[in-house]
Amino acid sequence: MTEILSTVQLKKLSNHKYSVEGTSFLEPPMQKFWRWLIEQVPTWWSPNAITLVGLIINITTTLILAYYSPDARQPVPPWAYILCAVGLFAYQSLDAIDGKQARRTNTSTPLGELFDHGCDSVSQAVVVLGSCIALRMGENPAWMLFFGCVGSILFYCAHYQTYVSGTLRFSKIDVTEGQICIIGIYLLSALFGDVIWTWPLPYFGVELKMLPIAFSLVGAVIQLKNNFAVIFMEGGVGKNGSTVAGTSTIFPMFPMALVIALEVMLQAKSPNQLYEKHPCLYVITFGLLAAKVTNRLVVAHMSKSEMNLFCFGLVGPGLLFLNQYFNSCLNEYFVLWLAFVIVLVDLYRYSSQVCREICKDLNIYCFTITSKPVPTSSEVNGTKSKNR
Repeated sequence: MTEILSTVQLKKLSNHKYSVEGTSFLEPPMQKFWRWLIEQVPTWWSPNAITLVGLIINITTTLILAYYSPDARQPVPPWAYILCAVGLFAYQSLDAIDGKQARRTNTSTPLGELFDHGCDSVSQAVVVLGSCIALRMGENPAWMLFFGCVGSILFYCAHYQTYVSGTLRFSKIDVTEGQICIIGIYLLSALFGDVIWTWPLPYFGVELKMLPIAFSLVGAVIQLKNNFAVIFMEGGVGKNGSTVAGTSTIFPMFPMALVIALEVMLQAKSPNQLYEKHPCLYVITFGLLAAKVTNRLVVAHMSKSEMNLFCFGLVGPGLLFLNQYFNSCLNEYFVLWLAFVIVLVDLYRYSSQVCREICKDLNIYCFTITSKPVPTSSEVNGTKSKNR
């Protein structure tokens, strides 16, 4: 398989230092629980394995919601919402302690940061889908599409400003608060039934679901304002205000802008109302594509390298575009599934290949805390030496 990271990128990535500042409102009280939780985890458990287990739980519980409500309009059994709330809380907790486990076992590496952000990007797409199902957003397809786009943009822009400033910055209302709110939505849907979100809101004449949407929009505006203030007003840490890679601070917006443009355009141009009939599959397809683009941005930041515009995952939406251009000669639903598979396989291929290359370069394993054996001189000079 063709290598993704060059020798120069791997060298810069191995020297990368994690920089973060700011704490949200809920983080200090949650830290007490997280510190207790990490003491219950055996020291042989790899930090990356902790993150991956949390992601698998989150994906599995959300898929149950999608099974019962593939159009985000059907009722879902209360137990499924409770399971989803538990799954998201489990992911949040395990995601919060993976770094503590790395420091506890003295296994902190740049791979851990990259793996954590990669799982977060996938989780973001999954959580957006789950919240849309719980709020029965399929009955308001325009809002559901907007919700999905905003979620991808917010997560991307957080890393966009990190690529420019070199530091990941948390606001007072950030990921932890958002996840707790979504857990609350799941629990309310379980307690009163998801029909609760269609109840009219007194004095406003709109459905109750518009309340969490409104709060989300306010939070999104504040978050984007903070991100863009760093990107365009403070400037980058590179030469002449450039990014950490010494590149333009403007260009990184285009890869995500292309994804969002395709997501909006393809649903508007579909002759068969593809998105309206299959909103969950549509939203998760573009959510995973956005996750792949975000992963490329994180790699570019950590390796201080330039980010390219083209992503192979764009082939999936490209097929939808071509099918529409030729008057939907193929069934659009089939092409959407094909696009989903292409995006999913490309995301897995890219992520796993990057992890393998970093593990090889740092002489570590991804899912165990035991370092690889140091090769003997004969192995270094023979067929087992690094071919870079």
